[in-house]
Amino acid sequence: MSFLLIIPIFFPIAMGLALLALNFKERGKRQIYVASVCIANMIMAIVFMFAVPAREFTLVRFTDMISITFKVDGLSTVFGMIVSTLWVVATFYSFEYMKHEGKENKFFSFFTMSFGVVCGIAFSANLITMYLFYELLTMATLPLVMHAMDKKASSAGKKYVAFSITGASFGFISIMLLMNFGVSLDFVYGGILTDPSVTTGHDVLLQIGFICAFFGFGVKAAIFPFFNWLPSAGVAPTPVSALLHAVAVVNAGIFAISRVTYYSFGTEILRGTWAQYVAMIAAIVTIVFGSSMALRENHIKRRLAYSTVSNLSYMLFSLMIMTPEGLVGGLTHMLFHSVLKITLFFVAGAIIYKTGREYVDQLEGFGKSMPLTIAAFTICSMGLIGIPPLMGITSKWLISKAAVDCGDPVAVAGIVALIASAVLTTLYLFDIIIKAYFPKKDIDVAEANKDVQDPNGLMTVPMLGLTAFSIIFGIFPTPFIDVFNSIAAGLF
Repeated sequence: MSFLLIIPIFFPIAMGLALLALNFKERGKRQIYVASVCIANMIMAIVFMFAVPAREFTLVRFTDMISITFKVDGLSTVFGMIVSTLWVVATFYSFEYMKHEGKENKFFSFFTMSFGVVCGIAFSANLITMYLFYELLTMATLPLVMHAMDKKASSAGKKYVAFSITGASFGFISIMLLMNFGVSLDFVYGGILTDPSVTTGHDVLLQIGFICAFFGFGVKAAIFPFFNWLPSAGVAPTPVSALLHAVAVVNAGIFAISRVTYYSFGTEILRGTWAQYVAMIAAIVTIVFGSSMALRENHIKRRLAYSTVSNLSYMLFSLMIMTPEGLVGGLTHMLFHSVLKITLFFVAGAIIYKTGREYVDQLEGFGKSMPLTIAAFTICSMGLIGIPPLMGITSKWLISKAAVDCGDPVAVAGIVALIASAVLTTLYLFDIIIKAYFPKKDIDVAEANKDVQDPNGLMTVPMLGLTAFSIIFGIFPTPFIDVFNSIAAGLF
């Protein structure tokens, strides 16, 4: 039965390729096809993650160390659940949004294939398998970034590939080092560098390998100085920005760093070394830098993109504390940020779709004209800031507590960055909210916004549904934290 694990990976890839060949002429038929594939894949992924008795399957074995193998454990379940559920939500949102973008067959083909590729990352049992699908994700999402095929899209695509190839090169170096010094390339909680006779005397080399892995896989997590591809990718259709560049692609970077830190290198040989401090400081710098850039940015999608740059490093900072508590904080923020940020991007997309306006200073009075859309933005913004009892406060508290408990001065200094980022987040999000609800008196809002209104149900239901979940998850976070604690204890 373990072979069932590969179905959520290869089923959407096959169906996406078939969509290119089918080339539907009728939008309704294409939407039924895509919705059926994505819903079916979500159900299969969830069922197989929990119901398959044998939770490991080897598709191809090349050597004792090199194989394409899939496995479900606690970490893959968390990432798989986030991706599977939010993908379906984004699918229905995309049906409406893509009407004004065109080339829908091509878009939904690569959109569907990317679903399978991300599941491949989630279910990878070893570094080779994860690396393969990690790089396939770049190829599958590149046509989505370059969807418009204009000058801006072409430039963004080239930048995306250049950054990704650079990261892949660094990641490959780390894999080669682990292959030389590790007992295997399988993901094992606690790491694979367990033979002192092999690793003794090579500490510096292994630490260099970890830094290569951190920055290599950190490219997709937009770590400084490899962040610039993310704001540039905002030229893609908003569903791409929302799902792939606020959830799937960027979280793949977080997931990969979680794997190499806790399941490959192991924290025992890294904690207290220069490698840990370099990684932690890079995350701290990115936290403040991303928030500062977001405050300066007037384009709404680019502002949210820089916000993502900052929040991804919340997770990286927590992971680099290299304690079980740090892992819990990082996973909690990965889940909560995914729900909040995809909703904020959905709001940005709704505004662009209905009005064509893309800049913050064009949103005066939208609170009255688009009440449901701006209400969703307001609630999720408050959650991202960390206003109780919404979900953001829980993850930020767990990260701060992990930093204090570890007692490391660099980790404690990171709390200052978190506080500074919270202040900046308040400024760049409430700037939008205040303009929407309290327009300048010298502006004739009724005339300026006479054609502005909320979008239809295909766009508002996903926004409002996710907003409702963000409230519920904020009030009742304990079930998720219990799962994350089990993962951090190596029990799941």
